[in-house]
Amino acid sequence: MTTTTRRLDQSQIELIGKELDSLRQRVVADLGADDADYIRRVVAVQRLSEVSGRVLLFAGWFPPAWIAGVGALALSKILDNMEIGHNVLHGQYDWMKDPTLNSRTFEWDMVCPSGQWRRSHNFMHHTYTNILDKDRDVGYGIIRITEDQKWNPYYLGNPLYAAAQAVFFEYGIMLHDLEADRIVQGRRSWAEIRPLLGPMLRKVGGQAGKDYLIFPALTGPLFPVTLAANVCANLIRNLWAFSIIFCGHFPDGAEVFPEEESENESKGQWYLRQMLGSANITGSPLFHLLSGNLSHQIEHHLFPDIPSRRYPRIAAEVRQICEKHGLPYNTGSLSKQLGSVIRKIFRLALP
Repeated sequence: MTTTTRRLDQSQIELIGKELDSLRQRVVADLGADDADYIRRVVAVQRLSEVSGRVLLFAGWFPPAWIAGVGALALSKILDNMEIGHNVLHGQYDWMKDPTLNSRTFEWDMVCPSGQWRRSHNFMHHTYTNILDKDRDVGYGIIRITEDQKWNPYYLGNPLYAAAQAVFFEYGIMLHDLEADRIVQGRRSWAEIRPLLGPMLRKVGGQAGKDYLIFPALTGPLFPVTLAANVCANLIRNLWAFSIIFCGHFPDGAEVFPEEESENESKGQWYLRQMLGSANITGSPLFHLLSGNLSHQIEHHLFPDIPSRRYPRIAAEVRQICEKHGLPYNTGSLSKQLGSVIRKIFRLALP
C-alpha cells in the first residue's frame, strides 16, 4: 500500500466510498435536458468550426485566411476528440438514446479505432488506474514516469520518446492496444495482434485520405497550402491532447501503485486509488471545455461515465471529501503541472 493509504483504516476508506457513491447518485438522478442541450451545442460548434476551416482554406493563399483556417480546424479536432469523442465513448450520453451519441457506434476524428480505444482506455486504464504493469497508460509502454519502473539504458531517450509521443500523439494512441513493448519482450505473439491490424489500417487510411488527399485536392492549385494547414491542425490537436492527458496523470504527487494494491479491492479502495493517482488543472470555463473537462481528471477517474460538464460542479465537494479525510487534492495551473511532468521525464531518464 502507498504511504497515503496506510494512514487510513478500512472504516475510513469505506466511508469515503459511501460519500462518493452518494454524490454520484445525486448527479445521475439530476441528469436531463440541460446536459443533452449542452453536448448538442458542443457538437454544433465543432461542426461549424470544421466547415469554417475548410471554407477558409479555399482562400489559403491569403495568410490571415490560412491562419484562421488552421485555427478553426484545430478547434474542431480538439472539441471532437476531447469534449465529444472521449466522453461519448465513455457512455456519458448513452442515457439520451441518441444514435449519434451512442458509445458503441460513435467514431471520432483520429486514427485510433474507437472500438480499440474502449478496450485499452475505458476498461484497462479505468479499471487498473496507475497500477504498474497493469495500466497501459503508465508511460504508454514507452516512457519511464515513475521510479518504480526499473531503469535501463533505454530510458536515456525518455525526453525524445516523450517529444515524439506529443507530436504523433494520435498514432501513439492507435498503437496503444498493440502493447508493442510486450511484443518486443516476447510476451505477446503476432497472432494475438493480427485481428487489431485491419481496423487500424482502415482507420489510418480513412483519416490520412481525408486530411492529406481529398480535402487538399478539393482546393485545386492550393493543394500544398491546404495539406500544410491540415498537418498543422493535427499537430496542434496532438500537442494539446498530450499536454492535458499527461498533466492529469503524471505530475508530481500523482501516485503509482503496485499490482497487489488492486487485489480484492473494495469500491472505497478503488475510489481512493483514483483520487491519489490523478491530478487536476485549474483554468477558465473555456479551458475546461477545450480540455474535455479532463482538467478535472480526479472527478473523471471517479465517475468516468458521468457527463463531463458536471465535473466542475462537483469538484468542490470532492475536494471537501479529500480534506475531511486528510487526503491530497492535486491541482495546479497548466504551467505548474506541465512543468512538473517535463522535469519528471528528464529526471527519470537517469538511474
